[in-house]
Amino acid sequence: MNAEKNATHVPLTTEQLAHLGDGAIAYVKEMRSEDVTRLFPQAPKIEPGLQLFALLSANGTPIVLTDTRAAAVANAWQNDLQTVSVH
Repeated sequence: MNAEKNATHVPLTTEQLAHLGDGAIAYVKEMRSEDVTRLFPQAPKIEPGLQLFALLSANGTPIVLTDTRAAAVANAWQNDLQTVSVH
């Protein structure tokens, strides 16, 4: 039996898509220090030119900002979040 042939395609609303993976999935986004205030408006002024990593929830809500990818992933694990790659 071909599973693809029998698959039912149920369209998701924008809101449903935005909440897909909430509380279970997060992703790490590499960013420059100049872009930090866009995601973390409350962050103090940071020296320009630094490479930083943000851990974001599945819907894009910022969770933590750090200077290493490993620290961002460790924070995800501590919060029982599965990290995924986003290209």
